[in-house]
Amino acid sequence: MSKSLGNEGIFTALGDRRYRIERGWARLPEGMSWGMVSQLAASSDGRLFVLQRTDRPVLVFGPDGSFVTGLMDRRIADGHAIHIDRRPDGTERLFIVDRDAHEVVCADLDGRVIFTLGTRNTPAFEAPLNSPTDVAVAPDGEIYVSDGYGNTCVHRFSADGSHLGSWGTLGTRPGAFITPHAITIDPQDRVLVADRENNRVQVFDRGGRVLAVWEGMHKPMDVVVDDRGLVLVSDQVPRIHALRLDGSIAGRGRAAINGAHGMSVGPGGAIYLAELAPETVTRLTPVD
Repeated sequence: MSKSLGNEGIFTALGDRRYRIERGWARLPEGMSWGMVSQLAASSDGRLFVLQRTDRPVLVFGPDGSFVTGLMDRRIADGHAIHIDRRPDGTERLFIVDRDAHEVVCADLDGRVIFTLGTRNTPAFEAPLNSPTDVAVAPDGEIYVSDGYGNTCVHRFSADGSHLGSWGTLGTRPGAFITPHAITIDPQDRVLVADRENNRVQVFDRGGRVLAVWEGMHKPMDVVVDDRGLVLVSDQVPRIHALRLDGSIAGRGRAAINGAHGMSVGPGGAIYLAELAPETVTRLTPVD
């Protein structure tokens, strides 16, 4: 796959770092094909957990891109996002957003379910959950869910899953959303939300107060923070923006064919992209 996607001598740059673009990095076994690749998450040991919208919804790859196993068969109906959080004791958990099942599933890295948020197959208007899009976990364990298709808000949950509150409504003013499509927590303990159809990233404190609005993106799809503390935003141009924590631009480049629906930063600063049409996993490997 790498050869057919034309990887030789293809590079991009984000901030002070140059990357080699490796399309087709995650290699499927003979006879397997990709479903719609939606999102991915890297664990601390270098494995990559790829979420696709078909059965065997979670595919696990080793640090070299080789296939390891599949997880969560017949458990995820419409996987939209996947996130790995690391607890203070070093254990890691998968959070999977099952969009049109209206549920967020928390599981261990072997796919055993620990708890869920939302009521499966029961959409809740202006309450958790109604076709949610993404999930982020703060260092203290609080959970934030962008509820972005049926609802237009962010929900805040305690570490044990109790609903603590919500913010946001439909609209274009600061604090409102049209499609809150992705969410992350930055190093300053702020909640960053990719407000896709408003072409911006909004910055909030943990209680939902608007702190900043970053514009200049075209339908941002994902927002993550890399190992340098830069905020990476993928959009539908397609390109990736690298922003400093004050919102100023540190770099910008094209790395995906038709846009990265999802991104994850792995050990050593490698960036993984979930690419749609053609479905593949791309790795951006730092070279200097």
